[in-house]
Amino acid sequence: MDFRDLRYFEVIATEGNLGRAAARLFRTQPALTKSIDRLEAILGAQLFEKAGRGVKLTAAGAVLLTRTRQMALLIEETSREMKEHASGLKGKVRIGCVPTLAEHMMPAVFQELLADAPEVEVELKVAMNDAILSALRDGELDLVVGPIVESDEHLVSEQFSEDEVVVLASRDHEIFKGPYALADLLRYKWVLPATSVASRQWLDHTFERNGLARPAVQIESNVLIMILPIIEQTHLLGFVARFNLQSQKTYLREVELPETTMRRPLGLTYRSGGYMSPVVQRTVAILRSQNSALSRV
Repeated sequence: MDFRDLRYFEVIATEGNLGRAAARLFRTQPALTKSIDRLEAILGAQLFEKAGRGVKLTAAGAVLLTRTRQMALLIEETSREMKEHASGLKGKVRIGCVPTLAEHMMPAVFQELLADAPEVEVELKVAMNDAILSALRDGELDLVVGPIVESDEHLVSEQFSEDEVVVLASRDHEIFKGPYALADLLRYKWVLPATSVASRQWLDHTFERNGLARPAVQIESNVLIMILPIIEQTHLLGFVARFNLQSQKTYLREVELPETTMRRPLGLTYRSGGYMSPVVQRTVAILRSQNSALSRV
């Protein structure tokens, strides 16, 4: 099997159209057709079927696309491995991190890393957990620091500590004027992350388990630096890590209810069996040594 045929197959699958794939690859459509014919002959399965003016994957084609992307990632990582072992603690480490830990933990990690490897380059992606885990699976990141992952055969997580996600409101919010229960929180509108974020799913299910409607979301944002000021300056409720109450500058207060306190394990996540360069391995060692720092956050 020629890897070029697999590369052409991947582009055709991505574009869903032979003409666009040919233009992208600087090849003729007949050449791409012959490439697919070769693959189908070797594999004994049809890979595409017509879909309007384009093509779409068959079930067999979908399986091959997954394997092709895995092979492409392996080749890329092998190339990186050869170069980085030759250069030692150099190269680039790509880290995804949730916003709270990016603020409270990563500065100390980078201080130690740059002392050990002055020439290293760091790419830090700060985002909600769903976005950075997706980037990790796709090979765009080497490591993720945030809530750990369970039951994922492609990822491995190591727990360092845990935090709690709670309901927060501005200090002068009217909910604090008297006693309140879970149902009282539904009298107000909310600012929350997207429904793909685990903490949002947990909160929605908490209300449903208690026979209540889901919170009414007025503003949806996946950027924490936007969510916190919105909570402070409006009468919207939010659901974010309790870490954010530690700043002396914050104008937030916790709406204390045991039902809305989500305990969330934190740690390091990386691809199962994925390549780790020397500098990535050193970063992992530093992150592991920050257990005590996480516990103090």
